[in-house]
Amino acid sequence: METAGTRADDATLVRAYLEHVRVEKRLAERTVALYTLDLDKLSTLAREARIGLTAVQPPHIRRWVAGMHAAGRSARGIALILSGWRGFYIWLGRQGIVGHNPVQDVRAPKAGKPLPKALGVDEAVQLASHHETADHPALEARDACITELLYGCGLRIGELVGLDLAASATARGWIDRQEGEAHVLGKGAKRRSVPVGRQALQALARWLELRGDWARDDPALFIGSRGQRLTPQHIRLRLRRRSRLAGLATPVHPHMLRHSFASHVLQSSGDLRAVQELLGHANISTTQVYTRLDFQHLAKAYDAAHPRAHARDGAAVPGAPAPAVGTRRSKG
Repeated sequence: METAGTRADDATLVRAYLEHVRVEKRLAERTVALYTLDLDKLSTLAREARIGLTAVQPPHIRRWVAGMHAAGRSARGIALILSGWRGFYIWLGRQGIVGHNPVQDVRAPKAGKPLPKALGVDEAVQLASHHETADHPALEARDACITELLYGCGLRIGELVGLDLAASATARGWIDRQEGEAHVLGKGAKRRSVPVGRQALQALARWLELRGDWARDDPALFIGSRGQRLTPQHIRLRLRRRSRLAGLATPVHPHMLRHSFASHVLQSSGDLRAVQELLGHANISTTQVYTRLDFQHLAKAYDAAHPRAHARDGAAVPGAPAPAVGTRRSKG
């Protein structure tokens, strides 16, 4: 049973802990402020349950988590709150104030897996077709080829930077221009072959014509002006810059082009197994996330085009005849 003395003791413990994380652990003021909010919430819940903070048990924590979840708090938000509570009880245990941590084995609800971000077809084509006249010709040709391969073949960035000029005993990947295939080393050291489209092959030919301006002895397909193999970070920065110059509202990263490749192939073909092979997924459940993207695309198309999509609660439908005066709309 909670008493006035218990409330005072709880407040003292909370203040002492916050002073500990602020002074001894030297946490940022913002972090201390968030911990303060978390412990205010814990104190309120304990008070409503008529118990002191040192008397809280795992069933209390689970009930409070369920309540936060039912009230609409996100799984990530609950996880952060539990982390704050967990640290508080760890400290109480080290002080010998509690014998167990009631938060220790309590986990937040699982968060729904977010959909991968993909460009629309028009946006992807806009990015791939962009030509940056301000750049050195070799630089523009290289970045255009990188964009075409990421979007046209669905390569991972690691697979892209691993491409060499030609096949060899040490090459992680290469492009067979005659056969129109990219051979790459993917996750789990698994090799796969991916078709290379006409636009990507043309971009590759253009880049190879100009690559000699920078070439040294590095066998890498994609190099910088000093002749060294490009790093993933360099490619991310160049792609972000290219998307901005191309007028896209969203900064583009390499994996977004892989997602776009998968989504657009699935939209056109409906062949999930083929997309799985092209992406190099070991399990088709990994590929199935793109069916959600495909449905999202269809839902948007429906909302934009179908004459009944916006007819809600008797709202007028564009192009439909107005009901005669004195008549009632059917609810069927």
